[in-house]
Amino acid sequence: MLNAHLFSLKLFFKERALYGKPRKMVHIHIRTTSTIFEKRMRIFRQFSCRMAHHIKTGLCMGTVLASGGMAMNYAFPAYAAADDAASLDALEQQISRIQAEQHELQKALVSVQKQIAQRRGTAHASNGNSSTGRAVSGSHHAVANSGSGSGVTVAMQDGTIASTASTDPGISAQASTRSGGSLRHAMGPDAQPVFSGKNDTPEVESVVGHRAEDMIARIADNQVGAHQRETAGAQAAGALGDHGVFHLGPLTLILGGFLDAAAVESNRHTSTGTFNYWADMPYKGDARYHTDNFEGSARYSRISLMARGNIDKNSTISGFYEMDFGAGASTTDPYESNSYTFRMRQLYMAYDNSALNFHFLAGQAWSMLTPGRVGIIPRQENLPLTIESSMLAGQTWARQLQFRFVKDFFQHRLWAGLSIENSATLYNVDSFSSVTDGQVRLPNGRIATIGYDGTGLTNNALFPNEIAPDIIGKLAWDPHWGHYEVEGILHFPHTRVSELGGGRNHTAIAGGGGGSVVLPVLPHKVEVRLAGLAGVGIGRYGSVLLPDATLNSKGEPSPIPSIQGTAGIIAHPNQLIDVYGYFGYQQAGRRYFNANGSAYGYGNPSFDNSGCNVEMATELSTLGCTGNTRSVMEATVGAWYRFFKGHYGTVEAGLQLAYSRRKAWEGLGGAPSAGMSQVFMDFRYLPFQ
Repeated sequence: MLNAHLFSLKLFFKERALYGKPRKMVHIHIRTTSTIFEKRMRIFRQFSCRMAHHIKTGLCMGTVLASGGMAMNYAFPAYAAADDAASLDALEQQISRIQAEQHELQKALVSVQKQIAQRRGTAHASNGNSSTGRAVSGSHHAVANSGSGSGVTVAMQDGTIASTASTDPGISAQASTRSGGSLRHAMGPDAQPVFSGKNDTPEVESVVGHRAEDMIARIADNQVGAHQRETAGAQAAGALGDHGVFHLGPLTLILGGFLDAAAVESNRHTSTGTFNYWADMPYKGDARYHTDNFEGSARYSRISLMARGNIDKNSTISGFYEMDFGAGASTTDPYESNSYTFRMRQLYMAYDNSALNFHFLAGQAWSMLTPGRVGIIPRQENLPLTIESSMLAGQTWARQLQFRFVKDFFQHRLWAGLSIENSATLYNVDSFSSVTDGQVRLPNGRIATIGYDGTGLTNNALFPNEIAPDIIGKLAWDPHWGHYEVEGILHFPHTRVSELGGGRNHTAIAGGGGGSVVLPVLPHKVEVRLAGLAGVGIGRYGSVLLPDATLNSKGEPSPIPSIQGTAGIIAHPNQLIDVYGYFGYQQAGRRYFNANGSAYGYGNPSFDNSGCNVEMATELSTLGCTGNTRSVMEATVGAWYRFFKGHYGTVEAGLQLAYSRRKAWEGLGGAPSAGMSQVFMDFRYLPFQ
């Protein structure tokens, strides 16, 4: 009999439940006194009405609980008496009704998730995974928090509702999807809800500003997606749940990088390892042409660190540092220690405002001319998957100081960017008599200065005269299928022509335009990429490093016409394999003159090429080989295979076959050319992916 006993029913309530109660233990005492029972049952019935009102209100508001399970608990002051077993039955029935309503809410969640998947097209039958939600930021979206551990509900502008599951109280919910091998998360690792007002409750539109790449691939889904393989790109694209993501107070730290062991076997000796310097590819007259060469190194192993934090609900600031060991030093010993030096690849800060859809970057990063995959955002550059460190002949790129201003429109579909970048004109003055490094003698006897050798803390290389930075503009468009870019650049080569007692400065205006496209033929499975750039004075932005300019007879800068382009097909048959094929081409035009019986400039038909195909002719005879490079092409195929992948990271191996050909401008003795075949091999460990 219940009349003879006193016992407690313990109910646990989670932190920030319906009434924001702290975690505590409530004891429900069931006593023998019927008066107490009747009194407490009246209180319970009052609470039941109040609870029913809250449930109905929640249903009318369309609150959707997280798909990971109903973590929300209804906190209520339950009271009961012990003189009637029927009272306990009534209590249990009330709990059952609440549980049934929770079950109905969860079924509604599943229905909404299916609608989102259908409308957003993020379900991919190929890998059996679908997106459970889309995180958004900015003034176009509304957010409600359904309690600690229960998730965040996001109301889209188009009327759909997305819900994401929270994995940590105090950190906003994250939802991950995997599309064609690319791990995605609905919110970045630093996404934390900003609360204000009474009772510390979330307000509408209280989604924290995100780094651009945390949201673009989900909101402006172009079926291309974030970078699949680059550690920096994949990690930085909101890959919470991957290794190397840490929270340090208000900051999020993300480690990236890989350990790389790469080697190349070539049928020509170029002494550049896995970094091709095509402009030095030997002709038949060079002994190196007839010598195979093998070289391997771990110097291109990479490590990166990103730190970022939320300034307010719409603003995020971040810093990124990426480095490797690609630099050689005077003490580098290729025979024993192979001690290459640490070098900076990228180092910059970025600011993003999701209310204004404004993005700013300052520091050394990939030039904005570099083709991208989505929007105009850092760490999402569309780089070839090749093993060779120089990537691909004809690839447009540079890493340099810049101040980048970007604005996006139409829910991140259209992007406009302006970048002020460091200028470094690459001159060819081989046909002129050198006075000192950076100064040449003109046919009229004057001295033209194009730059000076580095001193102090700079390396011993020629630093050209520059009167202004390069100015680069870009428009990017991300419709529902593909990524499209158009771009332009202005460049200002500058020289000083001197004579005894005076001199004069000369500045030329150079530049060009181009663009790139990424076509997801089979989204996240097969894509086609095309990119190109054409103009005058832009040769250094191509991997071949053809010159930007030479000098005319007056010593003025003479920008050289240039074109560069690439095409590629990339396939991802499954989560473990990437297969690729690329073709690249880069060409420099002619700028020359003849004076006093001598040939000057670039591509001059009077240059002597008679010894280019005769071994030792340039060393043992009067035959020469002074023709300038006209073009370089490369065709390559390769594949990556990830044979280990788990909590310890990813281990993958790559194999690449490449054929390159260099052609010279025609001169006296013809237009020599030379080909080179290479086999690249790579083992790579990515501990943070």
